[in-house]
Amino acid sequence: MAPVVHDVAGTAPDFASYVAARRPALLRWAHAVAGDPHSAEDLLQDSLVRVLPRWEGLRERAAADAYVRRTITRQYVSWQRQPWRRDEVASDDLPQTVPDVGPRPPADPAGRLWDLVLALPPQQRAAVALRYYEQLSVAETAAVLGCSTGTVKSNTSRGIAALRRLATHEAPAR
Repeated sequence: MAPVVHDVAGTAPDFASYVAARRPALLRWAHAVAGDPHSAEDLLQDSLVRVLPRWEGLRERAAADAYVRRTITRQYVSWQRQPWRRDEVASDDLPQTVPDVGPRPPADPAGRLWDLVLALPPQQRAAVALRYYEQLSVAETAAVLGCSTGTVKSNTSRGIAALRRLATHEAPAR
């Protein structure tokens, strides 16, 4: 096998151009999986570091997105298994108070919807995000998640039903 030619930064040119072209979509997926933009950046970076050594072994470049998305999902699951994450307690209370600067603008409906999506269990959130945010087919979603199409359909259905319940429950009273 011929050695891989690397550019100045030390990455294969094909990989670097792929990342440059697909980074926004991959970052959206990482955000959907991780739930916040800061963790998404770290998750994407860690996943790309894992993909790079195996990049030349990909048989079909057309399947690269599915491979990277699956790596992102598996990396996130791996992160969640870390012992220090089990001891972490989420809190809505900030350690310091922020001074009140007056009335706030009305809430962004898309931001509210995203908050509802983040409240879903990880499998449902992943299925809903891939199907409706990334607009993948059931078969493509199943390939990314490494599960059957039936699992994708049931997780998507349950996720949409949960979103409807959450949206109805959190709707302001008139």
